[in-house]
Amino acid sequence: QVQLVESGGGLVQAGGSLRLSCAASRSMYSINAMGWYRQAPGKQRELVAIINSRDSRNFADSVKGRFTISRDYVKNTVYLQMNSLKPEDTGVYYCNIAAPGGPYWGQGTQVTVSS
Repeated sequence: QVQLVESGGGLVQAGGSLRLSCAASRSMYSINAMGWYRQAPGKQRELVAIINSRDSRNFADSVKGRFTISRDYVKNTVYLQMNSLKPEDTGVYYCNIAAPGGPYWGQGTQVTVSS
């Protein structure tokens, strides 16, 4: 079993920045990929960004140029740096990893961007 603990959400004004963190309970060397999803009230969960074991990165079109995703193999943590935030970025953000027995999900962290 893999456990994920998220942090870094909060309330921010449009144009501001936040950094989300997701710490995994196992070594990231055995994790194929880690990603971030988000879900707004009444909407389906959508992919925001993903990074694989080769450090190849993919982003949703809506966040390209504003968000970055990175991994720390020592801390077993994945980060989502969010810049130039917009109100439409508001939602609950979930960390996800692909690993044997997975996928696994974090508990979610709320991000609210005010106009």
